[in-house]
Amino acid sequence: MQQHKQGIYEKYVKRFLDIIISLTALILLSPILLIVAILVRVKLGSPIIFHQQRPGYHEKIFGLCKFRSMTDARDKNGELLPDEERLTKFGKALRATSLDELPELWNILKGDMSLIGPRPLLVKYLPLYNDFQKQRHDVRPGLTGWAQVNGRNTISWEQRFAYDVEYVKKISFKMDLKILFQTVAVVFRHSDINSANDATMEAFTGTKTEPKTEEQP
Repeated sequence: MQQHKQGIYEKYVKRFLDIIISLTALILLSPILLIVAILVRVKLGSPIIFHQQRPGYHEKIFGLCKFRSMTDARDKNGELLPDEERLTKFGKALRATSLDELPELWNILKGDMSLIGPRPLLVKYLPLYNDFQKQRHDVRPGLTGWAQVNGRNTISWEQRFAYDVEYVKKISFKMDLKILFQTVAVVFRHSDINSANDATMEAFTGTKTEPKTEEQP
């Protein structure tokens, strides 16, 4: 597999824009962040911020920050109930408006993430990726990405990874700008939040065959 080579935009401009935009957004959106934090505390309890380990650039593990959107409801054996039972109406509203993602601006400012890039997934998926899918970690993960504006949680894992790798290969300022504007449209339409069979997205269990690329016969 050919190693990803950074262009001028990715190497020198993209990170600078991430810092400026995330810092500005954190300042301007601070009243909204405070209001959401209070509502989460009242409606869902503590902790307000949900922390989870995710793989980032070159599979380096970092702590992802999000507003919690589910309760800690458990069954009689003390086990957490399924996601769809713990996801309240308020939690669904947070996800539909993507307000639960706002704390990730801190991850962007720190350098764990970028504004645009493949979404950071679960650590447990790392051993399941084939060589093609692993290319999604050749760039920083993003708050939003090419897959998110092309189906988000309603497309298959294979389609999602195909969009992620396409982004890695075609990354540019023009593409980032396009994704940013399309993300705004998706959020305002509240579309593609959930898959057909789950509260969010079905678990990834691996892909048995390698997808064909343009270099293959």
